[in-house]
Amino acid sequence: MSDKDKANPDQDGPQVLLLPGWLNSGPEHWQSRWEALHGHRRVEQDDWLWPRRGDWMARLDEVLLGSAQPVLLAAHSLGCQLVAAWAAHSAHTGRVAGALLVAPPDTEREDMPPNLFNWRPIARQTLPFASVAVVSSDDPYCAPPRAQAMAQAWGSELLEIGARGHINGESGLGDWPEGIALLERLGGRSR
Repeated sequence: MSDKDKANPDQDGPQVLLLPGWLNSGPEHWQSRWEALHGHRRVEQDDWLWPRRGDWMARLDEVLLGSAQPVLLAAHSLGCQLVAAWAAHSAHTGRVAGALLVAPPDTEREDMPPNLFNWRPIARQTLPFASVAVVSSDDPYCAPPRAQAMAQAWGSELLEIGARGHINGESGLGDWPEGIALLERLGGRSR
């Protein structure tokens, strides 16, 4: 059995695509740990510093169409906004089995860096697939009422996990097995 098979024993299940946010996810981030531990695929973007919404959407379409299996999206921060914007325009949303949306940022805030201005307005259409939005009570990039409003607009189940900052590498989540359990539930799998 190859290392890839060990990391993904359920080869017939959905493929997990990791959608990092602005500036990508560092080595201690749960997305990077999942990539190493479980063999999930990170969607690489051409420009992590000045992310252009249309370019990121096109890249997600390209990667999704290259997958022979249905996919689960595991998005963090700006990756959540990518899922919402992409789902509002793509003809390929039927290939997505579900989406885990972790720490969606409020890109409409006045104090957002100019690098993220082209992510306004936030797409607020109901997602055409199951989704769970995981939010923190002290996220520096999104006040809880704004996160709740986004989750409601997207039709996402809302899961508040307390004071965990931006739910990233600095949040002390380690391999974040609770997140994996949410992802498996979205994919209709249980262990």
